[in-house]
Amino acid sequence: MAYRLRHLNEERVIAVLKAATQKANWVASPSPKGGNARNGRVTGRGVACVAYEGGNGYIALVAEVEVDQASGQVQPKRFVAAVDCGSISNPDGLRNQIEGGVLQGMSRALAEEITWDDRKVTSTDWQSYHTLPLGIPTPVIESVLVDEPLARATGAGETAITLSAAAIGNAIFDATGARIRQVPFTADRVKEALAARG
Repeated sequence: MAYRLRHLNEERVIAVLKAATQKANWVASPSPKGGNARNGRVTGRGVACVAYEGGNGYIALVAEVEVDQASGQVQPKRFVAAVDCGSISNPDGLRNQIEGGVLQGMSRALAEEITWDDRKVTSTDWQSYHTLPLGIPTPVIESVLVDEPLARATGAGETAITLSAAAIGNAIFDATGARIRQVPFTADRVKEALAARG
């Protein structure tokens, strides 16, 4: 977070970053987290922020995850999102947009992937294109609504989708010291990254 604050100059992004990390009780520490075992289950937290489409909404997202280093499974436990979409006319609707966006972004980050063979796309239906299944353990999602009553209304739901993978990826790195740069963060990709860490 400190690195981002040193290099950001967009005041609205700075405001949502501070709001999200304050709500998440962020404590400055080196990443990856020191003292985590190289086996078993470990936890980490990550943050990401964006001025969506250069100014069509502002969001910061903190992700807390648990990584099972034996199986490679990543389980998000908690998200804290702070959103500035200008003037807020419907707070409950905005919270719904944030929660839906975070869950869709989580599905993209952990499961969704287009596949193809040497001629065509092969993930053409719900049997071959995988999303997170119904009934998964749902993480806690907390929203901080940053109201800017004099600003024009901007996007809300899509903003959360765009940075879920970044926040989750940073949390995986914090937990394990393994940096994963290709989504989705499948169990196999996580195990491969864990095996490659120094």
